[in-house]
Amino acid sequence: MIEIIKRTNIDFMGKRYIAFIVSGVLSLIGILAIVAIARGTANLGIDFAGGTAVQVKFDRGVTLHQVRAALEGDGIKGADLQDFPSAKKVLIVLKKAGEHTSSPSSSKDAAAVEKGLSDKVIEALTKGFPGNKITVDSISEIGPKVGKRLRVDALWAVIASTVGIIIYVGWRFQLSFSLGAAVATFHDVLAVLGFFYITGLEINLILLTALLTIAGYSLTDTVVVFDRIRENMRVLLRETIDSLINRSINEVLSRTLITSMTVLLASISLFIFGGEVLHDFALAMILGVLVGTYSSIFVASPVVLLWSGNKPLIKKQR
Repeated sequence: MIEIIKRTNIDFMGKRYIAFIVSGVLSLIGILAIVAIARGTANLGIDFAGGTAVQVKFDRGVTLHQVRAALEGDGIKGADLQDFPSAKKVLIVLKKAGEHTSSPSSSKDAAAVEKGLSDKVIEALTKGFPGNKITVDSISEIGPKVGKRLRVDALWAVIASTVGIIIYVGWRFQLSFSLGAAVATFHDVLAVLGFFYITGLEINLILLTALLTIAGYSLTDTVVVFDRIRENMRVLLRETIDSLINRSINEVLSRTLITSMTVLLASISLFIFGGEVLHDFALAMILGVLVGTYSSIFVASPVVLLWSGNKPLIKKQR
């Protein structure tokens, strides 16, 4: 392999306290995002909040302003619109369906309104664009109870994956390594989730898919570092833990950065050329690769150091 980065001698562990502060802030934002998701106050997609999504194709191109005017003219308000100009398509998302129409006179009317919201959207567009043929590509309707269940299932999916990581790394290495990998994985997931929360980007099942992918990538990147640390622990018995970890990270730094750059370039390409549907997934992957590379050096390894204590290994090998 071409050695892009020459042999380095960087004191990574000496900067661990600065990294702890940065990681603490990122994790705190992620925890706030989880609280907001649980309370339903974050920008949740219809997967988690419930609602209706209708994607339609027009025979002639239209603007989002025209679509919004047509919907509001028929009493449908607060729709999130997304256009695909090249395909002459528009995605109409109405979260918590019953909140986007004029107030019904009875509970029976409310049920009817929620049940037929997608039909009401299509009817409003047909009235608003006479002579412009409309084709319905897809309709998705998710009730609020289903959305709440999906939020709970998503949380358990992340927890289950992290527990699996702890068991795997603990079996392959030792307890301190499994704790470091688990902390790094949680850190990466929280950091990306927190970014989506503070920027107001939609939190949906596509993001969940990205978060689970990031968790797997973070583990892979961390194991590369841990493998070298374990190898050095067998021969560098008189070195202190922080010196050994620094040496190990510097030895695999070129490999780590090349691997991260490969995934990053693929994610950037997907972000630019993948279209609107994959935009958020690709963005999450870009952030996940950057944060995952950082955490394998400045989060996972320092946790191993804190757990093991900074002393020569020869005492532990006798």
